[in-house]
Amino acid sequence: MSLVTNEVNVVQLRELDKKHVFHPVTSLKQHQENGPTLIIKEGKGIHVTDVNGKQYIDGLSSLWNVNVGHGREELAEVAKEQMTQLAYSSSFQGMSHEPAIRLAEKIASLTPGDLNVSFFTSGGSESNDSAFKIARHYWKLKGKPERNKIVAMKRGYHGITIGATSATGIEQFQNMATAQAPGFVHATTRFNTNCELGDRTDPDFAGSFRGVIEKEGPETVAAVILEPVQGAGGLFIPQDGYLQALRKLCDEYGILMITDEVITGFGRTGKMFGVDNWDVVPDLMSVAKGITSGYSQLGAVIIRESLRDELAELSGDGMFFHGFTYSGHPVACSVALKNLEIIEREDLVANAKNMETVLKKGFAYLEEKHPIFTKSRALGLMAAFELYKDRNNEIPFNPSLAVAPRFVQECTKRGLIIRPVIFEGSNTIVMAPPLTITEEQVEQMIAIFDESLTEIATSIS
Repeated sequence: MSLVTNEVNVVQLRELDKKHVFHPVTSLKQHQENGPTLIIKEGKGIHVTDVNGKQYIDGLSSLWNVNVGHGREELAEVAKEQMTQLAYSSSFQGMSHEPAIRLAEKIASLTPGDLNVSFFTSGGSESNDSAFKIARHYWKLKGKPERNKIVAMKRGYHGITIGATSATGIEQFQNMATAQAPGFVHATTRFNTNCELGDRTDPDFAGSFRGVIEKEGPETVAAVILEPVQGAGGLFIPQDGYLQALRKLCDEYGILMITDEVITGFGRTGKMFGVDNWDVVPDLMSVAKGITSGYSQLGAVIIRESLRDELAELSGDGMFFHGFTYSGHPVACSVALKNLEIIEREDLVANAKNMETVLKKGFAYLEEKHPIFTKSRALGLMAAFELYKDRNNEIPFNPSLAVAPRFVQECTKRGLIIRPVIFEGSNTIVMAPPLTITEEQVEQMIAIFDESLTEIATSIS
């Protein structure tokens, strides 16, 4: 029986959703009052269509993850083929199967340096939690259990399991989890290269990774974690040299470096991985989202081969007591292999870089035309801009005006799905369309921004 027919009772669906679905990252009160914001029925390419037949440009790749676009039949076909052959098999106790083996080999061919070993999970939160546990396990095996602190960055987002939430530097997510895991500390200075290189005269030094590490004591720190480009926190891109400085800092104190590539991985930034923009090799790399383009649930922690070998030597015959039921799920791994084949075959990484240029050209046009438009930035197909009452003096809009959400609503009316970021009073608009987007489609997005900016400026004047 089909879940969706040509005679969908939309009113009934909305009421059933209100009654039975508990939505993540949603106002429960507004959902109870208004029901779902959209009910999506199908997707094709960069577009999705709702149950009323209205089509939208998916300007955020759903949740930063549908890198190859919607409706890829070959991904459905490979999933069906794998299900009929081997739908599930455990990876516990050394058990394995070909899809996981082939995928791990493929990932090793794409990652920088000796990041050659994959521990598979079901998603980004699990990947980051696993990375934390591996880092702490490593230091415990080395006889230094006091090295258990994880230093993360303010406005970084690392997921919603208890460990991942504790690492997340966004207050709203931290406040929801009333029992924070111990051993997580946050740097409050974002992407200041001089601080990480040791400039203690900088007024922001105390909040830098180096400042926090030296205050806490390097001998207590297991690892640092950061996104190469901050995503959900507002899309912030580090200056050239920053990641190299952080790598140098970690080497100086023997601290493990974890990069969260859940969003930035697999072509999103115009490179295969975010760190490739700066030629940095972390010790552990968390991935998910783009590994399957959202067609199946999969993530991984990719570990330096030298680190894995040391863990094996230190462990002896001891068991590694960590794993998930769906670690290395054969269907998900098969989908991931085909997804990576599509990314390479269609040269989508290069397309992401080319479309960055088109986006920036459009942003320049919008900044010239609209006084409230400012602070645009893009790396590959991760992009953002901000809305200010007075951009020259950086005077924000009154929060009561809800400018960013209203702007997003105007875009949605015109057939474009994007996302507002309003943490700490900001009015930031973020986007990350599928890597398949064309120049003409980027220009359609710019045209919708143009109309929506005009509407917002008129409505608040």
